Amino acid sequence: MRSREYIEQKAATMSRALEALAPSYDCADDNPIEACGNLPSESEVLRVLAFLDDVFYPGYRSSLDASAPIETLLIERLDEAYDLLHRQVKRSLPLRHRQKYADPVAPDHRCDPDILSQEATRVVDAFFARLPEVRALLKKDVQAAYAGDPAAYSRSEIILSYPGIRAITTHRVAHELYLLDVPLIPRIMNERIHALTGIDIHPGASIGESFFIDHGTGIVIGETTLIGDRVRIYHGVTLGAYSVKLDDLGQPLRTGKRHPTIEDEVVIYPGATILGGDTVVGRGAVVGSNVWLTKSVPEYSKVAYSPSVTLKNGQAVAS
Repeated sequence: MRSREYIEQKAATMSRALEALAPSYDCADDNPIEACGNLPSESEVLRVLAFLDDVFYPGYRSSLDASAPIETLLIERLDEAYDLLHRQVKRSLPLRHRQKYADPVAPDHRCDPDILSQEATRVVDAFFARLPEVRALLKKDVQAAYAGDPAAYSRSEIILSYPGIRAITTHRVAHELYLLDVPLIPRIMNERIHALTGIDIHPGASIGESFFIDHGTGIVIGETTLIGDRVRIYHGVTLGAYSVKLDDLGQPLRTGKRHPTIEDEVVIYPGATILGGDTVVGRGAVVGSNVWLTKSVPEYSKVAYSPSVTLKNGQAVAS
């Protein structure tokens, strides 16, 4: 049993802390950690991913009743995913006006429940219409991994154990929501997989078909990266921004292409760093391990690291 002195001291301490904390939750646009609104739930967003994972890979992540037709599983998972996603999208939409995208919800009605619900329905319907194309891309990603890795003995092994497939599966879902201007939810999805796999792909990155991530740990792919078809990337690769440009108020510019373009059939080996929105790695090029690249390279070229070469202003200079 607590003493009276303990209880009184605790109450006084809590009162002082509450009095000091309360003003910091003011709902102002410039408050970095406000307490306003019904934000998307991370746990519910991850449940959506789990349901969609069963749609893409039925029987792989969860048990499947072999006696039931596949349509039964799909209907159940899609039904649950739709309801969950609709609620979370509706919660996220009031955040749209703070992002760089045009807001189709009129500012005066940004929090009108009926308007938000209508827009959430439009978004989720459009997203569901893309699911067949997403699954078609994932089938090509799995096949690319199987064809590209002699250590893989089955496609089931790739689906169940390869972190690259988990990362690209989540990215392809998040990217569709990103294209539909859904705030926050795509980042929740990709950052969860980032934590699990060590592969950090921004949901804005555009990635073509038959994409193979080998090993994967330490890969970073920035928001405006463009990756073509049949590209292979190894662990430790960074596709990033060369520098961060600031606006007149000293804030980072959130528009424009900041990250490189990787054309079809490029191979990028471990530890390579490729930076800049104007940097293009041409079709069929091979970028060797530990290369630092800030200039474009032509098609079918080979770029290798040499300890006798240094960079000055992005140009290779003999040392």
